[in-house]
Amino acid sequence: MMHAPRTPKTLEVTLALLARLPLQFLHALGALTGEVLARTSNRPRRIAEANLALCFPEQTPTERRRMTRQALRETSKAALEIGPLFKRSPEHLLRWVRTVNGAEHLDAAIQKGSGCLLLAPHIGCWELLNLWVAARHPLTALYRPPRQPWLEPLLLEARTRNGARMLPAGPQGVRGVLRALRHGEVVGILPDQEPDGHEPFAPFFGVPAKTMTLASRVAERSGASVLFAMAARRPHGDGFDLHFFPAEAQIASPDAETATAALNRGVEECVRLAPAQYQWTYKRFNTQPDGSRPYPARRKHGGA
Repeated sequence: MMHAPRTPKTLEVTLALLARLPLQFLHALGALTGEVLARTSNRPRRIAEANLALCFPEQTPTERRRMTRQALRETSKAALEIGPLFKRSPEHLLRWVRTVNGAEHLDAAIQKGSGCLLLAPHIGCWELLNLWVAARHPLTALYRPPRQPWLEPLLLEARTRNGARMLPAGPQGVRGVLRALRHGEVVGILPDQEPDGHEPFAPFFGVPAKTMTLASRVAERSGASVLFAMAARRPHGDGFDLHFFPAEAQIASPDAETATAALNRGVEECVRLAPAQYQWTYKRFNTQPDGSRPYPARRKHGGA
């Protein structure tokens, strides 16, 4: 199983080495790594199995094993892409984009003049999506500071090198994105992480998921156009296809239950475009209304 480097120097060296490799090789290596994860006992596999059992109960065991294997392959590809995404020039990386579907929705939102709120779930290559948008329009994005403080400068340097502005999630960050929208800019938010605090639960593939109200509150207060967006990985290292499509109007509802349900339906629509490329190794349902935990406990002795 892959483990992330634990020191700044080791991480920098690892990213620099990965950045030298062609995308086709990285994706082939990722597919091989995913096969190893699918055939061994490890924490990412157990989390993915639990998520897929919750979200696709209609699948047969054989179908679910196949999807788990595909998800682990895609997760490994995403991990290896970080090297070039953080270390290669934006000009080089943008050549990975093969097609752009729904670009007219982004253009219309910009022309409207009230800003565009871009919701990009953790699917495919969201870092490439940010680079593509920032190369065309002023972009401000909210981010959650990493648990390791030494990682933050690396993340910020990589994500702002072509002009994007990154703001930490919080009151100051929210004020910043509202200002950006008032100026007709694009604001990016990752909408599918489990939020802190007393946020509501909304169905996600029919399962209660604690869901952020931030995106809906920004949409309601700003009157901005709201789009979902993703960069889907093509087979055999052949680059990525970008997709943009409008969110439901209910996403800006003042009613939290209505708004969060609409948000999760939009995330589902993204997932259905490339099901294996979603972050199935993330504990999306870790908090449940009844206090239960759907994931297996961490193994204390010899486990992943």
